[in-house]
Amino acid sequence: MKVLFIGGTGLISTACTQLAVERGIEMFLLNRGKSRTDEVPEGVTVLTANARQRDSVAGAIEGHKFDVVVNWINFTIPHVEQDIALFDGKVGQYIFISTASVYQKPPSDYLITESAPLVNAHWQYSRDKAACEERLIQQNRQSGFPVTIVRPSLTYGRSMIPLCVGSWSMPWTVIDRMLHGRKIIVPGDGTSLWQATWNGDFAKGLVGLLGSQRAIGHAFHITTDEVLNWNQIYQEAGHAVGVEPDIVHVPSDLICAHIPGEEGNLWGDKAWSLVLDNSKIKRFVPGFVCTTTWAQGVRKAIAWFQADPGRQAIDAEANKAWDKIIAAYMKAFPS
Repeated sequence: MKVLFIGGTGLISTACTQLAVERGIEMFLLNRGKSRTDEVPEGVTVLTANARQRDSVAGAIEGHKFDVVVNWINFTIPHVEQDIALFDGKVGQYIFISTASVYQKPPSDYLITESAPLVNAHWQYSRDKAACEERLIQQNRQSGFPVTIVRPSLTYGRSMIPLCVGSWSMPWTVIDRMLHGRKIIVPGDGTSLWQATWNGDFAKGLVGLLGSQRAIGHAFHITTDEVLNWNQIYQEAGHAVGVEPDIVHVPSDLICAHIPGEEGNLWGDKAWSLVLDNSKIKRFVPGFVCTTTWAQGVRKAIAWFQADPGRQAIDAEANKAWDKIIAAYMKAFPS
């Protein structure tokens, strides 16, 4: 099987590339050749092109015929229109990487299946992904475009510590606060339920779908079955570095008032209890199971950061914003 990943050097896709190679799949990555190419497994062919320019992509893939194309970096309708033009009638399966944040917020039920409504009034990113899904399904109905939709949710790996009020670009920042006894923000009362999925576990589901004709026309989310609340997630991260985090429970409204960009992340996603039912991916990929618990995964990530102090960058602006939020909250509730 010959597979093309467009993107392919990100946190999630790198794990999928590695597993695909281990399973004997002939792998190609298409990207600009400017990021994380040192992590490309041996035997993978890298095609250099600008994924946002149709002629550039067409030139890079000329002469190739792929059984599967997976696009990791499409976010808007023009992006998927380009792929429809490039691959309709020319590929056996096209996998669009969406996001589980497309699901209705607030959810009508805490247990979410793939048929849940795709309505998110709080996050443009999620609405754009949902629109891409709709366009691709429309093309499937019109021409048989062989689309499969995959919706990751809070998937992490060794270079990410996925705390809901944290710095995505400098994840060590919250751990550094814990180590120095500084207060840590957890939204709401910390009891919202969530699932944090190790990238190597996600890869088992994604790679299991490659080349599956049964999966065409279907959508899947792929997550761990381990369900924790945010208090447990933060506490385990602290325990991994030998401290008990000093948690302050702050309403999501107050957080978003100080950091407006957090509306999507919180009200559009992580402020709610959301448990994703993995029954469907297990039906289509027999034997799919996630084996890395949060306790194990967060320790792997922390060990990676500790192995090189240069990885422990601190987000000074985030620290400043969090301190301001905590001060405002403590003023209202001084006890």
